[in-house]
Amino acid sequence: MPRLSVGDTAPDFTLPTADGGSLTLSELRGEHVVVYFYPAAGTPGCTKQACDFRDSLASLQAHGYRVLGVSPDSPAKLAAFAEQESLTFPLVSDADRTVMEQWGVWGEKKLYGKVVTGVIRSTVVLAPDGTVELAQYNVKATGHVAKLRRDLGIDAA
Repeated sequence: MPRLSVGDTAPDFTLPTADGGSLTLSELRGEHVVVYFYPAAGTPGCTKQACDFRDSLASLQAHGYRVLGVSPDSPAKLAAFAEQESLTFPLVSDADRTVMEQWGVWGEKKLYGKVVTGVIRSTVVLAPDGTVELAQYNVKATGHVAKLRRDLGIDAA
């Protein structure tokens, strides 16, 4: 599936959340939304990235941004991850990877020098009308949130 580009309308979704509910993306229209995709809750890189979002959340929210994390993990695994790392933003489960395929974040990537199929660590920022404002694919876990904040013009907290 092709990747999203600036100006594209992001595909809508309704996915189960870590807290046992569900989240529908289109219900967040009217707000800027940072949707980040990560491979697996509880792994070192994904934990680093999630904690960076957690630590920057107040500043992102103060600038009008909501944050959502999406992975193929089960809601139960996401709930344990959120509790263990004190994550206060929604984590949603895309267990069948349908949304990841629609958003262009599921596919071939290099992992330790080998080509594998999996989640391509990516972040897409949506404008209040649901269009793509920024799309970053193949991002690094470490330092990504700081770079995203710079790209969005948000100073460090």
